Amino acid sequence: MPSFSPVVAAHWDRRVVGRDLYRDDRLRLVANAGLEEDERVTVLRTAVDGRTSVAVTPEVADAAGLADLAARGLSEDDLRAALARAGVVLHDPDLLHHLDDTARAALLGEADASGVRRLLADDATLFADFASAAPEQDLDDAYVELDHWAVFGAVDDDGRLVAAASAYPWGGSALADIGVLTLPDARGRGHGRAVVRALARHALRAGYEPQYRCQPGNTASIALAAAAGLTIFGRWEVVTPHAPAAGS
Repeated sequence: MPSFSPVVAAHWDRRVVGRDLYRDDRLRLVANAGLEEDERVTVLRTAVDGRTSVAVTPEVADAAGLADLAARGLSEDDLRAALARAGVVLHDPDLLHHLDDTARAALLGEADASGVRRLLADDATLFADFASAAPEQDLDDAYVELDHWAVFGAVDDDGRLVAAASAYPWGGSALADIGVLTLPDARGRGHGRAVVRALARHALRAGYEPQYRCQPGNTASIALAAAAGLTIFGRWEVVTPHAPAAGS
């Protein structure tokens, strides 16, 4: 069973704390008056135990009649149906990937792959050429930017940037949220894995825990996360759109 950093657990635990409205072995529902508007409904299913924790603002709880529903017994399907009747629409979920303790130790014990280096402001032309060669949808999905907190790239023998990963401190937390993009003609050669691992190692040494997000249907991105040594921590949903998730 994977064991994750206390920093990761603490970050996600803070989102699903509050006054218990319902609790059993599979489901917990809390009212949390401290939730931001864009997370007024937050759903987290942790992969280790399959448990679903749901936090809602008191206003949402009242509008959906959740206290009365919980008093009669509650399933996750019941809860989702009640939220839907109250006009709550949950957007597409993110799969959350983090390093477990074993993977963290292995990552810190290795060097960056050949051709992989940190990208700085002086690499603006190199990065611009890379971005112009990438499909527009891939650019939007990956959310890789040269002005992010840290950026690493893979440069091929011709001096062309073929893959890049960037990260930024997520929501003021100690998590470094990673996006990655590999040019279509350079995929399948380990470039994405190499830049993600280099960036994750940099984040750890700077005091951040790497985080990689993607949608459940993005099989290529899920495979890349696994290849880079990241493990699924859980599945996260909120009521409104949030920052773009990592691409492939």
